[in-house]
Parts: sequence; C-alpha cells; structure tokens
Amino acid sequence: MKKRTAEAGFTLIEVIIAVVMLAILTLSLMKNNATMIRAVTDDRARTQAMAAADERLARVRVWPTYATLEATFAGTENNTPFAGWSRVTTIVRTGGVNQVNDYKRITISVTGPGLAAAINRTVTLAAP
Repeated sequence: MKKRTAEAGFTLIEVIIAVVMLAILTLSLMKNNATMIRAVTDDRARTQAMAAADERLARVRVWPTYATLEATFAGTENNTPFAGWSRVTTIVRTGGVNQVNDYKRITISVTGPGLAAAINRTVTLAAP
C-alpha cells in the first residue's frame, strides 16, 4: 500500500476557499444582471415616452390650420399611450395676427410610471 503524502489531493480548506470564491463571483454576476435589467426597463419607458411625444409633434406639424392649433391640441391626455401615463400639450403664441414675428412654441411633456423625469419635446411653428 502506498503512503499518502501531505501534498496529494485537495484539502478541506482549499475546497471551502474555492466554493466561497465561486459564490462571490455568482453574486456579483447576479447583481450586474439586475442592474442591466433595470437599465433596459428604464430605457424602454423613455423610448416609449419619446415616441408618444414625437407622435403628437408630428400631428401638430402637419395640422393644416395654424389658427386652430390651440383648440385642437392644447391640454392633457390621460392614459396615453399607456394606462397611468399622461401627455400634456402646451402652446404659447408670440406676436399676433399679421405680425412679422407671429409664431407658436409647442411643448409636449410625457410622464408615466417608470420615468424618473418627464420627457419633453418642443417645436416652434411660424405663421404661414
């Protein structure tokens, strides 16, 4: 029978250290994965809010009657585009009828769950 030397095989301490290192690595990867999932979710909400604001601005830009922009678009839409979301359209007119500097500044603000801050889009339309 062969005699066992002190250097043969793994000791219990080595196995415990390897298991602890593996556990630390696994926990670190899980934390990074959770952070990445949260970032993707936040980005998705921001992208949806930007799309809702851009959709409204596109409709405002192609509206054929400059004089009726306020009556048609100004105000708050709740649950748009999703439940719990809100889209506010603000129109501020500068100048007046038949003035050289007659223009309107249209701001769309979208708020909703999952958004840290409101998403705002602004466009300026000059009178025809």
